[in-house]
Amino acid sequence: MRNIGIFAHVDAGKTTLSEQLLLCAGAIRAAGSVDSGTAHTDTLAVERQRGISVRASCVQLSWRGESIRLIDTPGHTDFSAEIERSLWALDGAVIVVCGVEGVQPQTELLFEALRSQGLPLFFFINKMDREGVDAERVTAQIRRRLTQRAVRTDDPDGLLETLCDADDALMERYLNGETIPDAELRGRLPILARQGEVFPVLTGSALRGQGIGEVLDAVLAFLPPPDTSQTALSGVAFSAGYDRLLGRGLWIRLFGGTLENRAAITLPGRIDPLTGEPAGVQAKITQIRGVDGSDAGSLSAGDIGIVYGVGAMKIGHILGDPGLLPRKVQPGALRSPLTTVRAEPADPARAKDLADACRALAGEDPLLSVRHLRATGELCLDAMGAIQLEILQDALKNRFGLDARFTSPTVIYRETVARPAEGFCAYTMPKPCWAILRFEIRPAPRGSGVTYHSEVPVRDILPRYQHQVEQALPLALAQGRLGWQVTDVDITLTGGSHHQFHTHPLDFIVATPWAIQDGLRAGGSVLLEPILEIRLRVPPEYTGRIISDVNAMRGEVTEVQSAEDFASLRALVPVSESMDYPIRLAQATAGRGGMSIRLHGYRECPPGMTVTAPRRNVDPLDTSRYILAARSALEGGIFDI
Repeated sequence: MRNIGIFAHVDAGKTTLSEQLLLCAGAIRAAGSVDSGTAHTDTLAVERQRGISVRASCVQLSWRGESIRLIDTPGHTDFSAEIERSLWALDGAVIVVCGVEGVQPQTELLFEALRSQGLPLFFFINKMDREGVDAERVTAQIRRRLTQRAVRTDDPDGLLETLCDADDALMERYLNGETIPDAELRGRLPILARQGEVFPVLTGSALRGQGIGEVLDAVLAFLPPPDTSQTALSGVAFSAGYDRLLGRGLWIRLFGGTLENRAAITLPGRIDPLTGEPAGVQAKITQIRGVDGSDAGSLSAGDIGIVYGVGAMKIGHILGDPGLLPRKVQPGALRSPLTTVRAEPADPARAKDLADACRALAGEDPLLSVRHLRATGELCLDAMGAIQLEILQDALKNRFGLDARFTSPTVIYRETVARPAEGFCAYTMPKPCWAILRFEIRPAPRGSGVTYHSEVPVRDILPRYQHQVEQALPLALAQGRLGWQVTDVDITLTGGSHHQFHTHPLDFIVATPWAIQDGLRAGGSVLLEPILEIRLRVPPEYTGRIISDVNAMRGEVTEVQSAEDFASLRALVPVSESMDYPIRLAQATAGRGGMSIRLHGYRECPPGMTVTAPRRNVDPLDTSRYILAARSALEGGIFDI
């Protein structure tokens, strides 16, 4: 079998290629069309209406006796997170490049993402039926902008050069004057391609059905089958679906072991109010469906299927030992939500229904975060962009019968501590309770995140209580003194004590945010703004205009490369200044410019700039109210970490 993904920038013909692969393999009788909304891989109503792929979809076909599971991914940058999650399920990939537009900024990001996961791949240059298309020019672009080890499969000289570059033994024979037979080179190409050392390039036209059989042959030749030898359970949930009868289901890629109907899965739960430890929740699988929609009953190593009855299990949940996965599951590497909006129901009486519906949809999209502000009653959503909000609005209408509107997006900032400080908490009243904590909080380099360690001996704070302190840190840092998530800090537990008789299991979870917030107040706050890395591809005559735009957005151009027919630029710009830049770029270049974006990191805001966010829960430094909230909300509230 093969588990592969098809990736491309917008309008390169990715979904059309998927349709033609299904048709050529006999999986469908007639190819659907993106424009007419009949594509078999676009199953959502909004995908058919808009003619774009929103969710990664998985279909199955058979070619020369081999089973191929094909994941068709979105091309629009608003759905980069969906692309990223698809990588967790794959063993290889095809990158589609438009023969007219060539390598686009999004193509570069996709190639880097695939290679960062160590996935082998090959290229398909599409739209070769167009007038003036030059496969050699596009191949040269791929070699120049992506990898020198890309090679046309019909180019004998190129094969010799590329394979010798990738294989030291071949290079030594060539340098010794030996003639290497073409048949040997062609036999060596699949081996090096499966190892991710070389990247074959094929050409054709998906719209005309040209080169489709060759692509299917290349999938079998150049992309590896899954390793099915692992017997211990190992898998990951990479996407979600909804069935009117069975409810919410999760797409699972299994790398090892087996999963069967009625099997019990342990999911992480909330803090146990009696022990203060994270409590596991048992969920029992009710049904397992295969990629073709049939009742599979079980999944084995290498399989992909959709599992129902998984309760609160989320995308990104790992089954079994995370160390057995072939690559890291780390959401947000391609793109994370950088803006937030308020959601309001058209009918105020349905505010609770809207909140429940948004939470249900957030369970299917881990990068759609839903927060209900208790103080104001507002419903806030962290989202990727305008198109994602349109999709969400459509789902609320068609699935839940809710009309909703969203406010203009605002930027999600971060904060850090300005200077080293000490945070202290003595939670000893009202009895019974006892948790004393002392932290040292120091600023850390940008992008370093949060580091924590303890210097307190176990005789002062028992190991189980120290574990609770570490478990409570995400809660403690969810909002700093400005209301934003705290990052780039080094935290050390330097002192404290428990009491043999008075300490309650939850006391250190209550005390940790209290002490951390005390330290953040003492250390002062630094506001951090998100910075995007923008890659642009524009006609050369627009280079000066783009540089001027970047400077006006408080940004900086970091790289400029000029070619005869286009210029490629990289720039760093704040999110707050660039939210409408895709529209302005299209207007400025008469639609001839393209761009892709990814989060570069966070940097300090200009002096005098202050932006605050409302608190979502009781401020721990409002100690009386905080203690009351903690003692009356054991089922959630401050303990929901």
